[in-house]
Amino acid sequence: MNFKDELQARTAEANEVIKEYLPRSRGFSTELADAMAYSLTAGGKRIRPVLMKAVFDLFEGEGWIVEPFMAAIEMIHTHSLVHDDLPAIDNDDYRRGRLTTHKVYGENMGVLAGDALLNYAYETMLQAFGLTEDYEKVWRAMRVIANKTGLNGMLGGQCVDVRTDGKPKSDKMLEYIYQNKTSALIEASMMAGAMLAGADKSEIALMEKAGRMIGLAFQIRDDILDVTGDEKKIGKPLHSDERNQKITYVTIHGVEASMLEVLRFTREASVLISSIGGDDEFILFLIQYLMSRDK
Repeated sequence: MNFKDELQARTAEANEVIKEYLPRSRGFSTELADAMAYSLTAGGKRIRPVLMKAVFDLFEGEGWIVEPFMAAIEMIHTHSLVHDDLPAIDNDDYRRGRLTTHKVYGENMGVLAGDALLNYAYETMLQAFGLTEDYEKVWRAMRVIANKTGLNGMLGGQCVDVRTDGKPKSDKMLEYIYQNKTSALIEASMMAGAMLAGADKSEIALMEKAGRMIGLAFQIRDDILDVTGDEKKIGKPLHSDERNQKITYVTIHGVEASMLEVLRFTREASVLISSIGGDDEFILFLIQYLMSRDK
């Protein structure tokens, strides 16, 4: 199996895990469960659960303990997308080539579906306690995901991003936004995968740093695609950053300098991953693939 086939297989595996942990439609809250499922099954690259499982495998993790966390990290990521698309933030009608959640279910249900996905992620992670007797691994992984999701992570970055729309940004502020809004969940995915596999503190710290580099490269690549990409492949209109008056790395530095930064962060992440040793070839391929993607 070549690496592209392996990526396809691992993405399919992630989709099956997510499907297994979908909320069940029942009673008066059926519409909310349906809106959550609509958001979760809209497709996407499944980068975070795939990376989490790849790191879990890199450190020779055993058992099914990682699966609830794979589903949960995608729920948290999807929650952020559902809320980003709302009229109060980006006001986007399309995501991944189909109507956004609030366009299908209404703005009020879009808010609730995002909230419910975030809460359900923690309900899902708690199920890992039934899959292992090493409860400390579960607590540690949950703790890092909670931290990287909240005020000092993704939500903190999104807050600064929203409150500075259309305003000048320094490189330092933009880096803060990118490190938190985008890198934080990638860091969490890789750290949790390592923790659940039994990696030591120094190895977990390396995964955190590598995740930060991957996240920065990924977000800058997104900025580039918003200007130069193919709308049909991306699944949403081009120039949405410009329409929403967002200052991005591309608007400050231009496409060429941005591409050089993507390469720099990608190399740094690859060096960190390689320093671990073990069977790292798929992760190294995945990093390169993500940074050269066209959607």
